[in-house]
Amino acid sequence: MAFAPKIDLHMHTSYSDGAFNTEELLLLAKRNNLDVISITDHDTVYAIKEAIEIGKDLGIEVIPGVELSTDIEDKEVHLLGYFIDIEHEELQKYLQFFREERLYRAKRIVKKLINLGINISIDDVMDVAQNSAVGRPHIALTLYKLGIVADYYEAFHKYLRDNGPAYERKIHVSPQSALKLISDAGGLSFIAHPGHLKESILMNLINAGIDGIEVNHPSHNDYQIKFYRGIVNHYCLLESGGSDFHGGAKDDEDNFGKYLLVPQRLEAMKQMLHQNTL
Repeated sequence: MAFAPKIDLHMHTSYSDGAFNTEELLLLAKRNNLDVISITDHDTVYAIKEAIEIGKDLGIEVIPGVELSTDIEDKEVHLLGYFIDIEHEELQKYLQFFREERLYRAKRIVKKLINLGINISIDDVMDVAQNSAVGRPHIALTLYKLGIVADYYEAFHKYLRDNGPAYERKIHVSPQSALKLISDAGGLSFIAHPGHLKESILMNLINAGIDGIEVNHPSHNDYQIKFYRGIVNHYCLLESGGSDFHGGAKDDEDNFGKYLLVPQRLEAMKQMLHQNTL
């Protein structure tokens, strides 16, 4: 029987909202017998260089990735970029801008929490976030560590959910701008975990020139996986898949190494990249 590599193209490090640093995540991937991974941190590529070097020692191929946010029909939609040039100047400018915007947003959320009578400061949040691209998950963890909520999920349900009492909208780029940014950086763009999206949003992105769809994801049931695979085949798109692993408070360790991409789908991605360079 031919060797079939295990491929997981969606996971996060502590540079965004993951619980593990780069080395810890790569070692976990090795223990789960993964052969190819992509680290897709939110609005940052800080982990990529280190991950590639560690991956060489462990025999794991690391595909440079990133997860970006965009707005369509007042809905936040996440896009995955694969095989990107992490040194690309425009990409770097974008990521720096949005890391700064994340901090401003966190400060606004903290102010709302203080106005709700909660004893919290931005310093408390940054102690949790450290050098990460700060976001709501870090604020949720801070609320838990301060004993204000019983767990990570209560923080979202009670305060931080969309349109919750401490919610603040995040600045997004248009889908066309995000797709162009990924393409200009030499990458391929995919709709992340589309299970909660209306079909009109899906079609909007297909018409805008998305390269593919993340089909295999923990949030998708069997019907959704079949449905999105049908969309991929009908519109001649690429397919991605992965565990969207974060670890820690998200309690998703059981997903790691179980939501995989078949090798033929990864080969199709690489063939598309080759065609784009001709």
